[in-house]
Amino acid sequence: MSTPAHTGADREAAARPISGDGAASRSDTLTVTDNRTGASYELPVTDGTVRALDLRQIKTGEGDFGLMSYDPAYMNTASCRSAITYIDGEAGILQHRGYPIEQLCERSTYLEVAYLIIHGALPTRSELEEWVQEITLHTFVHENIKHFMEGFRYDANPMGMLVASVGGLSTFYPDANRIHDEEVRRIQIIRLLAKMPTLAAFAFRHNMGQPYVYPDNELNYAGNFLGMMYKMTELKYQPDPRLERALDVLFILHADHEQNASTSAVRSVGSTQVDPYTAVAAGVAALYGPLHGGANEAALRMLARIGTVEEIPAFLEGVKTGKERLMGFGHRVYKNYDPRARIIRKHLDDVFEVRGKSPLLDVATELERRALEDEYFTSRKLYPNVDFYSGLIYEALGLPVSMFPVMFAIGRTSGWIGQWLEMVLDPEQKIARPRQIYTGERDRDYVPIDRR
Repeated sequence: MSTPAHTGADREAAARPISGDGAASRSDTLTVTDNRTGASYELPVTDGTVRALDLRQIKTGEGDFGLMSYDPAYMNTASCRSAITYIDGEAGILQHRGYPIEQLCERSTYLEVAYLIIHGALPTRSELEEWVQEITLHTFVHENIKHFMEGFRYDANPMGMLVASVGGLSTFYPDANRIHDEEVRRIQIIRLLAKMPTLAAFAFRHNMGQPYVYPDNELNYAGNFLGMMYKMTELKYQPDPRLERALDVLFILHADHEQNASTSAVRSVGSTQVDPYTAVAAGVAALYGPLHGGANEAALRMLARIGTVEEIPAFLEGVKTGKERLMGFGHRVYKNYDPRARIIRKHLDDVFEVRGKSPLLDVATELERRALEDEYFTSRKLYPNVDFYSGLIYEALGLPVSMFPVMFAIGRTSGWIGQWLEMVLDPEQKIARPRQIYTGERDRDYVPIDRR
């Protein structure tokens, strides 16, 4: 987390040059000595951070812009303050608004967790009923959106369709750019949560060459999505409750995960004060990348390539020598077992009971066991993450790998919305504008084209 605001005299008092002799060190400050000039500076430390702007006072002279921090990929930079998701990667802890992910998956529904993330507290029974009812009544999309999606190639990637259609919603609700109007924000939040599964299911049906299926308001959130994907000629689609629950849990597990690439994209684009549909479309676009939303596909392909339990020792040796990559293990944040992976593992049996056991489950189970017993992997903090088992569930549901990140996007929509709303209401928020270190040439004279 970043530090509270320091402005004007407060900042000057908190971060100022100090002399080397008589300055008393304070426990909540960092003393920095610039060896270029010999000057020392006292920087406030709050929540374990120093403000990057406090470095700007460190200069070699009047014409110096001031010191900047250089942090490619934001490996050690907090870009915002957030009260939504807490992660302790060393201990393998994930909490939303203070509630452990294990309790939320066991006792809540996805829409209840979405309410928690967006509103900051678990709903009462009447609040939850009203919330679910509103979302249910907004699941339909305008017919023109359906026709727009029909214009894509027959084999269009579902994620590409989702990026375009989510962004396209902004043209159907032009008042959505009134982001400082509380009631306007509220209805857009409802619409985004309601329509994302519809758009996702339409993209799936398009990819399958099947007619689109409209929402069924008598089904719950996960069941309705399953119906829009799989309903064929039956008059009434009745989803298996085990599949409904497993899918609902998957949506909860993907709901939010702090400042990942797609959430950062939503905040960055949203900082321009654009409408939430466009901001969320940016999150979908970031999730499109194989290093983010496509990671479970890579894990599934790895398991398929291993093929049998007997091939696991040779594969792991290949990983150690650099000839193979262990996909679905390790995480930028988690240095322990990803708690989401444990929860998914519990729901695999329910899904396989309905859809049939995946032949890759034995490979995955044995690969995990061997890796966790091998000091080479545990010393490198390579533990299974959420992507290791989620691909097996999606495969069991009959989904092509191109749909895996789409499933991720449905669940993550609540987190994107919650983060966007938090950003809009943040008094410190400004348009995102990172600095750079210029490495190009300077002061070159233009050369006419006939002399080049």
